[in-house]
Amino acid sequence: MRIDVLTLFPEVMQPYLSASILGRAQSSGIVDIHFHQLRDWANDPHHKVDDRPFGGGPGMVLMCQPVIDAVAAIEAMDPRPALRVLFTPQGRLLNQNLASELSAADRMLLICGHYEGFDERIVDLLRPSEISLGDFVLTGGELPAMAVIDAVVRLLPGALGNDGSAAGDCFSEGLLAPPQYTRPREFRGMSAPDVLLSGNHGEIEAWRNARALDRTRQRRPDLIKQQPDEPSSSMRGSCGRAAVNMHSASALALAAS
Repeated sequence: MRIDVLTLFPEVMQPYLSASILGRAQSSGIVDIHFHQLRDWANDPHHKVDDRPFGGGPGMVLMCQPVIDAVAAIEAMDPRPALRVLFTPQGRLLNQNLASELSAADRMLLICGHYEGFDERIVDLLRPSEISLGDFVLTGGELPAMAVIDAVVRLLPGALGNDGSAAGDCFSEGLLAPPQYTRPREFRGMSAPDVLLSGNHGEIEAWRNARALDRTRQRRPDLIKQQPDEPSSSMRGSCGRAAVNMHSASALALAAS
């Protein structure tokens, strides 16, 4: 997968995306991440990319010309069509299912907003898909873009080393993850559950399924659409990869998530 990021602050994103799993995924060729400075496409001699909103009001709005020209130039750098996603409060909520859908794309273009957002004509011309991180406002689109990259890259084959790790993640099958334990077996009077050290894989799987269902019922009942009488092994499994509607592609990150 190729991921292009159009941003005013590439230096904010590079350290995080170069570390740990994301850094290894790039080194091994699983994903290529390219940063592009929006000001490089400004026609203004001072590299200005924003202006005051028509009708008055606080803040500044990103102008059409730099963004549209940048998107066209970046998309021409690779023959694969770019999946565009626009981060807006009215967008589809980012969750594990959506991350799985996005991971099926060959290429994404993330455009990070700032200030008071984008001139609406940018949205009209690029026809992006719209995604929201939740009902809160951020300073810029860099954090949402990093969240999307992190959630998507870890689902790519080989990114985690053990592909089964992603299969057992929280939300991969609509449930929270069960409790996890490691050495030492005893700590400050608390013991790891005996079943996890029993060596009986059937009982371990049944225990994990039951704990995942219990935890989800207690903490996120909204995630449970149907509550089976007995948790089954089918509750936990690999994340599906739905096809992505490529014509409505884009990752514009607005300041509001």
